[in-house]
Amino acid sequence: MSVTDNTARSRFELVEQGQTAFANYRRQGDLVIIPHVESPMKLRGKGTADRLMKGIVERARAENFRIEPWCSYAAAWFRRHPENKDILAD
Repeated sequence: MSVTDNTARSRFELVEQGQTAFANYRRQGDLVIIPHVESPMKLRGKGTADRLMKGIVERARAENFRIEPWCSYAAAWFRRHPENKDILAD
């Protein structure tokens, strides 16, 4: 299971148990703004959104972009994982 970039829908996706969790994004050069993260009801409370965010951070490092989390879940995730603050936009 890996996070994919659905460029047609401007969102990162993670499929688990036949369901898709996603993070909408908007790109501005090397900045990726994340205004919304959503996990289907069936996947909530199972760590899916956490794995989605980890996958997005991995992509950010590999593709050399920074993240600006506008979504309250994404912002809270970065607060809980300060080891990833290097990937946040200044």
